[in-house]
Amino acid sequence: MVLAMNITGVTVRVAASPSPQEQHDQDDSNNKNYETGMRDGRSDQAHNRDHYKKRTFKKDDDQKAYESGYQSSRQGNSQDHR
Repeated sequence: MVLAMNITGVTVRVAASPSPQEQHDQDDSNNKNYETGMRDGRSDQAHNRDHYKKRTFKKDDDQKAYESGYQSSRQGNSQDHR
């Protein structure tokens, strides 16, 4: 997103960086919990199950990485590096 304004002859440009969610998704591809989520999501999709395994993690970031991987696999995004 680029925003440009012209205020009395002065042009101000603001370029937005990727949202925190986009940055988080990019960083997860090498996370073991993301990989586990991808694997579980693919398995559930192959067996027509709805989030069969309920996993718990000590850290919120680990849970988010797992869920991100799970949701990516269910949407058909194969970003894992096997």
